[in-house]
Amino acid sequence: MKRATARPSGNWFVFAASRDIRADRPTGTTVAGTELVAWRQTDGELRVGPGACPHLGAPLALGKIEHGQVVCRWHGMSVGDDHGRNGWLAYPSHDDGVLCWVRLDRVGREEPTALPPVPQRPPGKQLDAVAVMTGRCEPVDIVANRLDPWHGAWFHPYSFSDLRVLQTPAETDDPADDRFLVDVTFRLGGPIGVPVRAEFTCPGPRTVVMRILEGEGEGSVVETHATPLGADRDGVPRTAVIEATIAASDRPGFQVARRAAPLLRPAMKWAAARLWKDDLAYAERRYQLRSQGR
Repeated sequence: MKRATARPSGNWFVFAASRDIRADRPTGTTVAGTELVAWRQTDGELRVGPGACPHLGAPLALGKIEHGQVVCRWHGMSVGDDHGRNGWLAYPSHDDGVLCWVRLDRVGREEPTALPPVPQRPPGKQLDAVAVMTGRCEPVDIVANRLDPWHGAWFHPYSFSDLRVLQTPAETDDPADDRFLVDVTFRLGGPIGVPVRAEFTCPGPRTVVMRILEGEGEGSVVETHATPLGADRDGVPRTAVIEATIAASDRPGFQVARRAAPLLRPAMKWAAARLWKDDLAYAERRYQLRSQGR
């Protein structure tokens, strides 16, 4: 975990699923206490910037979109171009097809990069779903939870069984050694399960990737991104868990599943939320103990 959190991010943060940012209305969110507004321009390009109107600070997320720009609900001022008109200037942003990213240099305070560190994903046709949950903790607590594979079968018997940790991370000259390697059976219901071999790696300080190396769905990944939101009214930090499941398979039936994606995505999100209901309690407890010096 220490090596993972020391890796550079280029100041990029995941903040939403790609399909949740639309061209017909703006979306408001917060990353590390920074209020944001996001939308799509007429060509579909992602646009992200400060969430407050530069005139009197009205929330731009409550405005409307006209000709690819956000129009403030209070005074009719429009923002959204690249020239800093009216004192409003967009942040660098990126849509990787599954997730939306924003670069906040004042927050990250690292050497900025042109693009975010998007994890390697399965090639070809995919099925993806993105679940978003929020906990009262810091990103490091989410990462720590995900980097504890031993608790999976014990704490989540409805999802995992027959879990064996084959390899633990080691700091060597070979980056392939810096991973967890596990054999585990994903439970589909009742006595039915799918045995796979999977690895857990950290391509960035706030991201943990589980990749199936052998077995059903080889190449599929689950990306867990921990994004700081800011403190709540009690001063406790809040973190969003934005988890993307990106499935792939060579089986003919997978094409049928892809066509049924709108029906399958709610079930995929529900499965992720069920697991994280338990894991967020784990992460929040870890933050509570750590904040008390325990």
